[in-house]
Amino acid sequence: MDTEAKNSQMKKRMRIMLIGLAILFGCIIVYKIFMSILIGMYISSLKDAVQTVSTMEVKYADWPSERRATGSLRAIQGINVTTELAGMVQTIYFTPGAVVKKGDALVQLNADTEIAQLNALIASQELARINLNRDQKQYNIQAVSKSQVDTDVENLKNFTAQVAQQKTIIAKKTIVAPFSGKLGISAVNLGQYINVGDKVVTLQQLDPLYLDFYIPQQYINDIKLNQSVRTTSESFPGKIYQGKVTTIDPIVDDATRNVEVEATISNPKFELVPGMFTEVLVKTGMPKRYLTLPHTAVSFNPYGDIIYIVHEEKKKKKTLKTVTQSFVTTGETRGDQVAILDGINEGDIVVTSGQLKLKNGTKIEVNNSVMPANNPNPKTLDE
Repeated sequence: MDTEAKNSQMKKRMRIMLIGLAILFGCIIVYKIFMSILIGMYISSLKDAVQTVSTMEVKYADWPSERRATGSLRAIQGINVTTELAGMVQTIYFTPGAVVKKGDALVQLNADTEIAQLNALIASQELARINLNRDQKQYNIQAVSKSQVDTDVENLKNFTAQVAQQKTIIAKKTIVAPFSGKLGISAVNLGQYINVGDKVVTLQQLDPLYLDFYIPQQYINDIKLNQSVRTTSESFPGKIYQGKVTTIDPIVDDATRNVEVEATISNPKFELVPGMFTEVLVKTGMPKRYLTLPHTAVSFNPYGDIIYIVHEEKKKKKTLKTVTQSFVTTGETRGDQVAILDGINEGDIVVTSGQLKLKNGTKIEVNNSVMPANNPNPKTLDE
């Protein structure tokens, strides 16, 4: 009896366990079915959901044929004035920051020793001239030989050359401006001994200036010599400096694939200075006409660029607006705009913001109270 009782009790427990498992799995199945129904209802509701977007009509815009770049100013002639000879500073003639002309004296080095040597050489030169004149007279009466006269001629030439050399040394003791320009900060003081090559002062020719900038290689054919160039600097807001293209580098940088262009810019008031950063605009021809859109209207993807075109359909006396994807071919950009070369037509209504919520056939509601930036030239170079 004990064994039968134990078996009966085990069977009872087994039945309870199986019933429990059946109930558990049943609940799981019911839960899954319920969740599938809810998800289906949610997805179904999304299909009919109306998404709020902003839109605009596609229109043509005339873009000036121009190239923009950033550039750096460089002096046509700019040096650190130095000395060819060592010496002590005796006189400083210039004022730091002054405008000087070519040949103006800047610094006088002490040349007392050189002047004394020059006086001695001049005396020797005069003595050699006297000896030559006397020996030529003696030679005319056959009192001296021809070789003596020849020696006197060579002596005179030697002293004459030494006098000229000494005058050159003395002249180099006066440091002069090699070209006209504006001086910088003085690097010398009275009584200071300076060595060969030491900096005296900076000298920069400020009118005109060179403007160096780079153009991508695909636009190299747009740049020609003597084209008009305009440039601005943040240091002088709203002011435009005019110039022209003077040199185009005959080689493309193999690292950046850009070509360097040099322009010459007029700077009569010396406002611009070498090393200054500027924005550059080069006019390359007549304006071009493009269909344009804001950058925000285009979804840029590796597999293609997409826009959403709005379609209107009347149903039950109501106007229903839906969208359709369209692949487009984009061109160059300018400011907030991008040129569309293919994929849309003038007059199409295109979504400009809110595309992440859209797909083919999505219903939309238009709210243009806030529009994305659509300026082709947010930082203009005014005429």
